Parts: sequence; structure tokens; C-alpha cells
Amino acid sequence: MKTDITLININKLAIPALISGVAEPILSLTDTAIIGNVDYNAAESLAAVGIVGTFISMLIWVLGQTRSAISSIVSQHLGANQLDKVKNLPAQAIFIITSISILIIIATLPFASGIFKLYNASELILDYSVDYYGIRVFGFPFTLFTIAIFGTFRGLQNTFYPMIIAIIGTVVNIVLDFAFVYGIEGIVSPMHIKGAAWASVIAQIVMALCSAYYLLKKTDISLRITFPFNTEIKNFIIMILNLFVRTLALNATLYFATRFATSYGTEYIAAYTIAINLWFLGAFIIDGYASAGNILSGKLLGAKNYSKLIELSRFLIKCGIGVGVLLAITGFLFYNSIGGVFTKEQAVLEQFYKVFWIVLLMQPLCALAFIFDGMFKGMGKMKFLRNLLLLSTGLVFIPILFLLDYFELKLYAVFIALTIWIIARGVPLIIKFRQLFLSLSQKT
Repeated sequence: MKTDITLININKLAIPALISGVAEPILSLTDTAIIGNVDYNAAESLAAVGIVGTFISMLIWVLGQTRSAISSIVSQHLGANQLDKVKNLPAQAIFIITSISILIIIATLPFASGIFKLYNASELILDYSVDYYGIRVFGFPFTLFTIAIFGTFRGLQNTFYPMIIAIIGTVVNIVLDFAFVYGIEGIVSPMHIKGAAWASVIAQIVMALCSAYYLLKKTDISLRITFPFNTEIKNFIIMILNLFVRTLALNATLYFATRFATSYGTEYIAAYTIAINLWFLGAFIIDGYASAGNILSGKLLGAKNYSKLIELSRFLIKCGIGVGVLLAITGFLFYNSIGGVFTKEQAVLEQFYKVFWIVLLMQPLCALAFIFDGMFKGMGKMKFLRNLLLLSTGLVFIPILFLLDYFELKLYAVFIALTIWIIARGVPLIIKFRQLFLSLSQKT
């Protein structure tokens, strides 16, 4: 099964994956931009969206790891010409993960106020956070359903249909955001922050329905749950558990970053919300090439084509760094106008522009970390990813954040700590990858 590592072939996977990948941060940025420009309590509303967005992202990233696990298993079986052995796995995985998501809704909804107090939310920000979460959380199972199907398509080396689905969801969300938040005279009353939440939920439902349609119509994989469980379900659960622990570490990073930013004051958490969502946007753009690495590395490992694995890694490093540099240059070119898209509050903009340059300089470093992270996921090396993120969060990010906060660097502390954390994640992955496959590649 031949796999040519060329820019054309990589882009066939990377560009659709890039477009579908940016759907999530665009949904968040849409809420951020529209809520940040409402005509009353804009800063408090923006802060609430940022806090709830961080918590929901944690939930999605913890359970959304099904995409990587399914993609890894399916792609490796595809590379080994044994796809028939795992055709019933996606439906079983979806059943497991959506069941868990419903339990999480039941467990968190009554305690929403207490949860957001842990993020230092209080008074009006806390009230808005509870209102926003009380609606937004019901899109959670639909998001996980869509993510699992995206993982199935990735395993099949197809990023086109996820792209179409993501575009549909993004357009629906943007249109409904304007309609629900600001209202349509004589048709829809303005719903403020609740309108943004409803827009997101409806967009997530639409994406789930589109995902089911394309999977059933364009593949021979069924969504009908059959028993007994597939023999790969044990491997799937082990991957999920490793990724679960890893994602807890990832979200510990985001929790402490958000908590510290909130403690500095309303303008700081609002500025942090804009900056971190732009960071997410850059991360997901770079993730297009990380996704190509994820998809192809599993297939090449299944085929035991180690020389191609090394070739793939070298090619993706060039692509990723190129994209990272391009993002940084674009950001600097429009540096003084980007913040105004999201808010007109001068106190917020002042804090945002103080740290935005750090977000931009991080982009090439993020490229290296995310590309090799994607490749390790594709190869099913979840245990190493788990241990690395635990160490980089516990021994690098958190101590540095507390140290820099001690010197009252405020948002500088948050984003400098994030930069060093990215370096601590990326460099060991490159070293480990070369240790695993460089010698093997010389024998194939």
C-alpha cells in the first residue's frame, strides 16, 4: 500500500483537517467577538464566556480523545489490510462516550455555581457563567458524537467530510449568534449571553446529524451497536484512559492559567479570553498538519514502513514551522487592529496588547509540539504522551507560573509559562521519535 510523502498528498489531508479543526476555536471566537460587543456588561459577559469555555473545553478534550483512539486503531488496521476487524468499533465507542457525557451533565449542572467559583468567578460574572453553562452543556453529547465520527473518517484517511460538516456547523453558529444575541426586530428578542449558548448548542446538533448522514452514506461502517464488544475495545479503553490522564494534565494547565488571569481583575480575564482563544485558533490551524501526521503515521506503522515514517516527520516539521511563522507574521502585521474585533473596552485592549506578541512568537514552537503529538497519537503511543504532559505541567508550567506570579507579572506570567510548557512538551517528543524509528528506518 504505497503512501507518497509529497506536499500535494499531505495537503489533501492537512487542508481539510485544518478547516475542520478551526471550527471549534471559531465557534468560541464567534461567541467572544459578539458577546464582547454587546451594549451592556460587555467585559463581564466576555469573562463569563472565557471561564465557561475553559471548563467545557476541558470536558470535550478529556472525552473527545476518542477521535485519536479511533483514528489510531482504524488507520493501523487499514495499513495492515485488516479493516474488516474493526468496523463495529466506532459505534461501540460512540455508545460508551455519549453515555458518559450524559452522566457528566447530570453531575455538573446542579453544581455549576460552585464549579465556576473555583475559577474565581463572582457576582455578575458568576451569574452569567451559570446561565451560559446551563444551556451550553446540552450540546456536549452531540459534540462527542461528532468527534468520534471525525476520528473514524481520519482513520479511513478522509478529512474531506469532516471539513464539510465543520463548515456547516460554523456557518449555523455564526448566523444564530447574531440572531439570538442581538435579536431580529419583530422576530427574535435579544437573548444576550444565553443567545450565544443556544446558538452553539443548535450548531452542535446540526453537526452531529450531518456526521451521522455522511458516515452512513459514504462508508460501509454502521452506527448500529452490536455485541459482544470488538476485540480492540480493550486497546481503545487503555488509550482513552491514558489520554484521559494526559488531558487532565492539559486542563490543569488551562485551569491555573484561567484562575490566575481571573484573580487579576475583570479586564485581565477578558484580555486573557481573547488571547487564549486566538492561541487556540493558531493551534488548530497548525493541527491541520498534525492531523496529517496522525492519519498517516498510524497507517505507516501498521504497514511497518519505518523509512516513510521518518520521511513524514521531516516533511511535516517543515510544513508546521512554515505555517507557524506565517501565523506569527500575519499577527504582527495586523497587531493593532485584531483586539478591536473582539471588544471596544480600552482597559481590556491595553492588557491584551501587552501579551499578544508572546502568543504570536509561540506559534512555530507550537507547530513542533503539536505535529509530533499528532504522530504519537496516530501510532497509539498514548502512555508516553501521558507521562510527558504530566511532567511538563507539574514540573514546568505550574512552578514557573507561581514563580512569575510572585513577581507580579500578571498576564506575562501566564503566557511566558505557557511558552516554556510548549517547549517542554515538544523537544522530548522529537528525541523519543528518533530513538524509536531512526534505526528501524535504515532497515526498511
